[in-house]
Order: sequence, then structure tokens, then C-alpha cells
Amino acid sequence: MKNIMEIDGHKAVIAFDSDIGMFRGEFLGLSGSADFYAADVEGLLREGRMSLQVYLKACQERGITPYKSFSGKFNVRISPDLHADIVSAAEASGMSLNQWVEKALSECAHD
Repeated sequence: MKNIMEIDGHKAVIAFDSDIGMFRGEFLGLSGSADFYAADVEGLLREGRMSLQVYLKACQERGITPYKSFSGKFNVRISPDLHADIVSAAEASGMSLNQWVEKALSECAHD
């Protein structure tokens, strides 16, 4: 995935902040925010580890769950024509609509 760095099993999105001339990382999937800055990859790894440790320790001290929870359900609004096309594609693949959409989303998310 583009602009994603994994640090100690946690994904962070990386972007360049032209105002300060450094890369900014922000961890994904946390219930709060943990960001970090560095000029290079080694620095991002180092600063990311420190930021994550500080965040997790603060959550533990405050009794806060550090990660977002997900139900596995979400609503998507699409055009009726696309909906019909997706149902046809799912049926042609021998899958339910949910199975087909889950497979398509999984493939896109792991590119």
C-alpha cells in the first residue's frame, strides 16, 4: 500500500509536510492520535516506535482502550446500475453479494 509504513506491527500513513520539510507519520486504527516526524526512513522508524510506546503507555495508565473497534458492518451508497452489475458479478462467481464485496475490498486493501 502506498504511503503506509509498518512499525512494530502497527500501520502508519506517511506524508511529506512541506511547511517543515519533514515526513509526518500517523498511526492508523488507534482510538486516539499518535503522530511522529522525521527527515528520513530510519528516523521515522525510531520516532514512530517512541510515539507508539508513549501512546500505549498513556492509554494503559488512563485505562483507555488504545485501538478502535470495528463491527464489520458499514453502509455504502452506490448507483442502482452499479448495484445491479455487482449482483450479477457475484452471482456469476457463485458468491453472495457480501462474499463478492468482501473479496473485492480485501484485494484492493492489500495491493
